[in-house]
Formats: sequence, C-alpha cells, structure tokens
Amino acid sequence: MLKRIGGKPQLTGIPIRDASFPSPFPSGLEYASPARGTWNIVHTGMLIPEAHEIFVCAASCLRGVVLTAAELGMSHRFSTVEVKERNLLEGDMEELVIEGVSDIIEKLPNRPPAVLVYTSCVHHFAGCDLDLIYERLRSRFPDIDFADCYMNPIMRKSGLTPDQLMRSRLYMPLKPRAIRADAVALIGSDLPLDEDSDLKRLLRDNGRVVHEITACKTYEAYQQMAESAVYVSSYPSAVAGGDMLAARLGGRHIYVPFSYDYDEIEAGLTRLAQVLGVPAPDFSGKRDLCAKALEEARAAVGDRPIAIDYTFCPRPLGLAKLLLQAGFRVERVYLDVITGEEKAAFAFLKEHYPDLMLYPTVHAAMRFHSPGERSDFVAIGQKAAHFTNTPNFVNVVEGGGMLGYQAILKTMKLLQEAVREEKDLRGLIQIKGMGCGGCV
Repeated sequence: MLKRIGGKPQLTGIPIRDASFPSPFPSGLEYASPARGTWNIVHTGMLIPEAHEIFVCAASCLRGVVLTAAELGMSHRFSTVEVKERNLLEGDMEELVIEGVSDIIEKLPNRPPAVLVYTSCVHHFAGCDLDLIYERLRSRFPDIDFADCYMNPIMRKSGLTPDQLMRSRLYMPLKPRAIRADAVALIGSDLPLDEDSDLKRLLRDNGRVVHEITACKTYEAYQQMAESAVYVSSYPSAVAGGDMLAARLGGRHIYVPFSYDYDEIEAGLTRLAQVLGVPAPDFSGKRDLCAKALEEARAAVGDRPIAIDYTFCPRPLGLAKLLLQAGFRVERVYLDVITGEEKAAFAFLKEHYPDLMLYPTVHAAMRFHSPGERSDFVAIGQKAAHFTNTPNFVNVVEGGGMLGYQAILKTMKLLQEAVREEKDLRGLIQIKGMGCGGCV
C-alpha cells in the first residue's frame, strides 16, 4: 500500500513578483478540476454540420470522449474503433484504422459528407503510416471529405497543441471556390461572435457577407466559407490554422486579438479596416464609456476580493491589469502558463502589483485548494469560482463571443450581475462544453 510521506502536497500559489515567464509552475502529475465548461476536441469537431467523428484509440482513452458525445446528444454522429494490445503486437495498426473506419462508414444509415478520424498517442508511439491510411480511405470513399484529427496529449508541450491542431482541422474539408470580395469568414472560435461586438459591427456596417461555422446548419453552408476573401481569427489557438487555411484556399488571414488594452483594441480593428478597404471605426467616446462601466462595476463589487482564471478569456493577466488600475481588489489569477501575448501585462503586474497571487489549475496540489466553506470572492471564470468556492461568479468560457471595447462593457455588466445574483456553482461548472448546445 502506498503512503504519502509528509502529508498533503504543498499549495503552489506564488506572488507574481516571484513568477517566471512563460512557465511559473513546474510540470508533473496533473489534476483535473470539476470545472468542465471549456470545449474539447469532440465538441469542436461537431461544429462541422453533418460530419461524423470516429475515434481510434485504447478503451481507457475512449471512455471520456464517448461520454462527451453522449452528453452532447450526438452519439449518432460519433463512432469508435478500439485499439487492443494485440494490434500493437501484431503490427496491424494501419489495417485496423482503414478497415475499422471503412466498416463504420458502410454501416451508417446515411453517408456523411465529411468524416473526422481521430488517431491517438499510440499511433505516434507505433510509428503508424498515417499518410497511407488517409490515401487508402480517400481512394475507397471519394465522395467523403476526410480530416486527420488527433487525440494526442503527449504533444501538448511541443509543436502545435491538440487545441491548435483541432482548430486548424476544423476547416480542412473546405474545398476551393470562387472568392467573393465582400465575403469574410470568422474562424477558430468555438462560440459565435456577439452581434454587438466591435468586430462584427465593423463587418455589418460595411456590407460584408459574414460566414461563421457556428452559424452553419448544413454542409453546403459550411462549404460557402471557402468563398471568403478574408479570414479573421481572434482566439490565439486559431492563428496557425488561419494561416494554413488562407495559404490553401487563397484569400488573406488577419488576426484581431482579444484584448483589454485600449490601444491594442483600436490597432487591431484599424488594421482589419485597412485590409477590407473600409473606413476605420469611430472610437471617440469608447474609452469614456469603459471608464464609466468600470466605475459602476467597482461600486457594485466594493472591497470584495476578485479571482480570475484563464478559461474565462485568453488574456486573464490583461483583465487583471485593467481591473487593478480601475481600483478593483484583484487578489488571484489562476493559470498554468503565460502566453506570449500576455508578456507585457505580466511585466507590468510584476512591477506595479507584485503581491498579486498566481495559482495553477492542474498542479496535483490543487486537489486540496478549494476551501471547505463558501468564500467572499467574486470569481471571473468557472475554475476561479471552483477554487475559491463562491456562488458569485461570471459563468463564461473562451471569451463568450465578446470582442473589442464591447468585451469590456459586457464583462462589467456580467460582473455586477455576479455580485447581485448567486449561481448554482456545482451544478453549472460540471456541464461540459458550455454553449455547445447539447451537454445537460
């Protein structure tokens, strides 16, 4: 029987003055909290309408993705091929994928226009010839668009992450079309961009036809995204995929980052306007509106401590900087790494707010971090809510479709709402893939 020496592992929170960029915490055994609102590769792949997902991996790996598909109510669009020990010993891994996928396709009641095949870590360990696999499948089923997808957490620390790969593979089935000068595709986000976001207003006000995978109901509507002259991404994990897409189909990819910095917001939207050949938005009065919204939210929150986590938005340190400068009592930020986009915010906070505490979310010690009793924290994000055990939290993941000055204004409204209304913490944070339309 194993016995821990020295009691519980020590908590790993550190003041930002002692943190290192880009990895403030050591890697090791990881903990998965019950805050499950972020999307995974099963959710994201389902955004392609009428497509079918096939996961090829060991039974232990299949357990989680099968449950995710079931929770989505999408089991009819999901199949599995189990890799067994004998497949490794006999060296028939390629045949297993080809024949397993073929058998599933032949038995489906309706032929899907696209099939997303997810291979796993074991295929990389075994040195499988994936090029051969897809060559055979495409030859056998010329009427189906195949996308090579990956469930390979071993690649998280090198090259493109599984999330980056998935956001690029999401557009692989798109076929070249005649490009329309007035068509723009918003790519790489799991959630639809708010209609009142600064970016979408810029496009609508200038007569652009906007394509967005989250709005596609049919495979044909999805294919129409390929007619876009400009591809716009705003989520960091989508940048690599956007570059690949533009290089393959033509058109131009531009990244308009999610940001809480006024200068960066205006620079990104102005750059997009230049690419589109339209006037830049009128930013007059926007900063004053944000200042007023921040002041109102600050009055509502009072002196209660605030915790922020990275699942709420891709710029948790940028949000912490904005709030701290506005007089909020931000005490904690939960994150595991610091992205390159946050380097400037990190340096600023390190110099001006050195006591700000950083906590990981996956370190094994975080299993013991959540207090037993309810705290007085106001949390921004599900993981921050879990680790501080507060019912007063902003229940949003992945930016929630916000962008630009609108993101600041809306976040302040959500923050006031979080103070006024308590939420069912345990009930809400355990719902997988918040906003994906099925997990209940």
